Amino acid sequence: MLSSARTTGSEWVVEAYGCDPVRLADLASLRALFAAIVHDLALHPVGDAVWHQFPTPGGITGLLMLAESHLTVHTFPEHGSACLNLFCCTPRTPWPWDARLPLLLGAQEVRVRELRREYASEYARAASRDDAGVR
Repeated sequence: MLSSARTTGSEWVVEAYGCDPVRLADLASLRALFAAIVHDLALHPVGDAVWHQFPTPGGITGLLMLAESHLTVHTFPEHGSACLNLFCCTPRTPWPWDARLPLLLGAQEVRVRELRREYASEYARAASRDDAGVR
């Protein structure tokens, strides 16, 4: 039987432009970024972050699996940009991307798209109600 609860999550797709290329290629800077996000939003990592540093002039890709879902970053020092994604399986207050990325990465422009992620379709909710004998 499917759950009849309406379940949604929150996902942020973030682009940061005009960033400091040195910070974008610096693993310590990106670890500090992940630590700030995790701390500020009270997230729960399920292990250590995985990092891949590309040869110069390339950047870094990072992935942190969370009990809530995941946090990723891809940096492009040669373009002064970073792409981030945070997916949380339950709704929560947004992180202040616009205020924090200029401080942490030197971003001059930040674009944030927030998506509401719904897990159960109307079909699944209707099937669940039918299974429970609800009309």
